[in-house]
Amino acid sequence: MRRITRRAFAVAALTTAAAVPGTGGAAARGRGADTGRAEFRGMWLATVANRDWPSRPGLPPAQQQAELLRYLDVAVTRRLNTVIFQVRPTADALWPSPYEPWSEYLTGTQGRDPGWDPLGFAVREAHRRGLELHAWFNPYRIANHTDPSRLVPAHPARLHPDWVVPYGGKLYYNPGLPEVRGFVQDAILDAVERYDIDGVHFDDYFYPYPVAGQTFDDDAAYEEYGGGFETRADWRRANIDLLVYETAERVREARSPGGGRGPGGGRGPDRGRWHRRRRTHHRPVRFGISPFAIWRNRATDPSGSDTRAGVQTYDDLYADTRKWVREEWIDYIVPQVYWNIGFPAADYAKLVPWWAETVAGTRVHLCVGEALYKAGAPGQPPAWQDPAELSRHLAFARRHPRVRGHIFFSAKEVAEDRTGAMARVVADHYQGPAVPPRAG
Repeated sequence: MRRITRRAFAVAALTTAAAVPGTGGAAARGRGADTGRAEFRGMWLATVANRDWPSRPGLPPAQQQAELLRYLDVAVTRRLNTVIFQVRPTADALWPSPYEPWSEYLTGTQGRDPGWDPLGFAVREAHRRGLELHAWFNPYRIANHTDPSRLVPAHPARLHPDWVVPYGGKLYYNPGLPEVRGFVQDAILDAVERYDIDGVHFDDYFYPYPVAGQTFDDDAAYEEYGGGFETRADWRRANIDLLVYETAERVREARSPGGGRGPGGGRGPDRGRWHRRRRTHHRPVRFGISPFAIWRNRATDPSGSDTRAGVQTYDDLYADTRKWVREEWIDYIVPQVYWNIGFPAADYAKLVPWWAETVAGTRVHLCVGEALYKAGAPGQPPAWQDPAELSRHLAFARRHPRVRGHIFFSAKEVAEDRTGAMARVVADHYQGPAVPPRAG
């Protein structure tokens, strides 16, 4: 069976529509390039299912290290400044975590020590090259199967089977349980406190994407904790709000002594827990999230974007991404705007201005997630067969000063660049180096 990735889901989530080629062409080349303004220039480095790295499980440590160094060197060659490294893909770890087992994507066997520390190595080598290293965590996904017996015996999901919900052919931690939320944060904060990372990064998975004909069974948790909420949807959104708010608070407590205020100065949820952590970092640690790009369609909510998506994060993933920005709970947001200019159901040229308006008046940096993996890919709309499409995206985004950079999915495509789309971006827009924006 073909595995559906989170990026592939972006296509299925939209209503069927024909693509309209973008505009701009050669006239867009070089427009606003290297303005001297600080901006994110990043790439995601995915480890789930060995998507980018390592190329396969079970390689000797020296070969894994060499592959990782090649990706870091590619980032430098492409004049990028940020690598978002997936270190907790499926309730596991790419560092010696006291909370979760070693990832099977390293050795082929969950829990087996690979003989080295990938996160520590990545941080050290990224900084040596002048790159920021943001650690990417998936909060709730446990496994890409539904058989708990395939997990190591000491896995928290086996020790606490009441935490686990099977859904859509996968296993998830239940976001409605406070003990789950605390555990996930503890696992993340272990990495924050032990490594000089530059950022904590969540992707677009909160409650799972909806699967037709299946129900996410959180009845018991809702009965116990859902009192005071008018609907289950409101309760689920509150659970994710708490995850985001509390994680933000704990990350900021780890990076600054004293504290005493909520994340970003904004108001926290009524049920928020605050944790005091000593400062262990010399670098500021940002907290960022890369959600599916449609908060709500305008037809659903007048405040939503002019889109016609079949999935809306507010309603389907119970992720109020707009709220997190407006309350300044996060430092940066990277909506996955994975559609071409002119795509009817979700037009890049309509979504970028909507997000720019959303961050207006906040200290949250807006960075646009770019679908480099679509460039030249079979089956993609005609616009994606044009190597200049991504360059047009950056030219368009530069007309919106609140856009503070771009992150490309993903490292494999940044390196391979099968159509020259990434090289075109570099030639047109990255003629000189740039530094990431400083945390607000």
